[in-house]
Amino acid sequence: MGDVVTSMAFFWGLMLLAYFLMQNGLGILNDVVKSMCRFALGKALGPAIDFVEGREGSASKTWMMHGLFWLILASLFTFEGLWLAYDPHALHSLSSWGYSPTSTSLLYAAGFATLYGAVGMLIISSSFHIIPKLADTELASEKNGTLVSYLWTLSVLFLVIAAHNPEILGVNIFLIATILHGLAFLAVLINLLLTVSERKSALPLPGWLIMLGMLADPVSVVATILGGIGSGSVQWLLAHLVSGTFFFATLAGISLYVSSSATGNPLWSRSLTAVTTVGAIVTITPMGYTDGKMAADMLLVGFEEISMQSTDGIAVAFLMALAIVPVMALVANIMMTLRGGDAFVENPDSAGVPEINLGTSMLLPLAVASLFVQSDALSHNPELEGLSSTLVLMVIWLVLVPLALGASQNLYPSITGRSLLSANRSRWAFWMMGWGAFFGLAITMMADFAQIEAAADSTGIVSGEVRVLGAILFYGTAIGAIMHALNALSGLYRGAPVSKGRPTSTSISRDDYSLTTPTSVRRILAGGAHLDTTVVPVGESDETGSPTELD
Repeated sequence: MGDVVTSMAFFWGLMLLAYFLMQNGLGILNDVVKSMCRFALGKALGPAIDFVEGREGSASKTWMMHGLFWLILASLFTFEGLWLAYDPHALHSLSSWGYSPTSTSLLYAAGFATLYGAVGMLIISSSFHIIPKLADTELASEKNGTLVSYLWTLSVLFLVIAAHNPEILGVNIFLIATILHGLAFLAVLINLLLTVSERKSALPLPGWLIMLGMLADPVSVVATILGGIGSGSVQWLLAHLVSGTFFFATLAGISLYVSSSATGNPLWSRSLTAVTTVGAIVTITPMGYTDGKMAADMLLVGFEEISMQSTDGIAVAFLMALAIVPVMALVANIMMTLRGGDAFVENPDSAGVPEINLGTSMLLPLAVASLFVQSDALSHNPELEGLSSTLVLMVIWLVLVPLALGASQNLYPSITGRSLLSANRSRWAFWMMGWGAFFGLAITMMADFAQIEAAADSTGIVSGEVRVLGAILFYGTAIGAIMHALNALSGLYRGAPVSKGRPTSTSISRDDYSLTTPTSVRRILAGGAHLDTTVVPVGESDETGSPTELD
């Protein structure tokens, strides 16, 4: 077997083991391990734990605000990277301060800031709120969750610095960043696992999607190390396992929860949710970078170019094509769940729903486009390699960011106890970010096509005005990110208070099902019913109706 096939076999085996342990525990060692983990989350941190608040929702709130802070920096780094692709000397004056960024280094730093800073922290913020709600319990340690957010932010800061300069004064900055990131992620995972272990009811499928996505990050690292992380193909695989599990699976679970809670509708199909859950683990997502440089740098190994064996190439092509199935299932499920409540018609001010609609709408076309680019990159003579960088930016800013940001905005009142300061500002920020990212990156991709044509045809001319126009339009995304962050920050102090009786649980499963006409069991189950759902027959009458009196 090839390195990729071997790594995937390890990954699947370890994920099955993790799922079994979450379901059945550790037997006689269960109480011992729980006690040790609770000690590690609290008392082991010493006096530091006493400097943070432990009120309900404090961890989610802190992670959310950190994520919005990184969203601003990520959008600015991306804008500057796009601009320097047009004018490499635009920031030349900063060289007197010892800072000489290039378009490549800025976009690389923007990748860390966006994926692990903005999207990653917003994902964990939503998970800290959703998992306790679905498990009908409380977060294991609010104080630890709050404190670890600062450690995670520090790790992202070192990653951004290392993207510009991996070694400073003989110290490997990636080493420091990886250690801090590993410690923070371990604390987050233990916190969520302890919360799930105290569940008082069965965890719905969106909750399993989130937990499996969280677990798959460290599991994929272990699997690829066992498969030989020094191989370029395994480095590429690790990057796609992380993007397909930690990012895709967790965002899928969060989006399904929010689409249900925002509209009050049960999930349109539990079967499609199951397909998404299994598919996210079994397949390899085509969305992501065409190399494994980010994975190699974070694991402190030498970067190698991709060199697939014939066995690996066939397996990778099949699993990437198969990944379109869970993507289609997720898109259909979210769209139909939102449509059931006519979210835009009945509640046009529902924060976060437009972002989720945008991310869901762009998910399938960008996944298909990524499949073509990834397949081309793995061939002997790649022709679309020049499009990969911009396509990754489109996936990040038109799928990952909208889904993570939309979920956080919708959960904001439940987490903070206050509403966003201004619904109007939230709508303006959405249009600024959405249209800025779509048109800015679409025009940038046109410039990439022109550059590919210029490389193939000596008479081709790359139009610099096209690339600079894309950068200017993307600046709207940076403005929208700033507006979102200020709106959320101001809401903490001046937002309208939310009553304690406000419903915060989701309607993922139905407690009762009204039966008005003959139907099948399959249709009832697809409507969100479970084995304990009460089927209520509704009587019909043939009597003539009378006009309704209006007072």
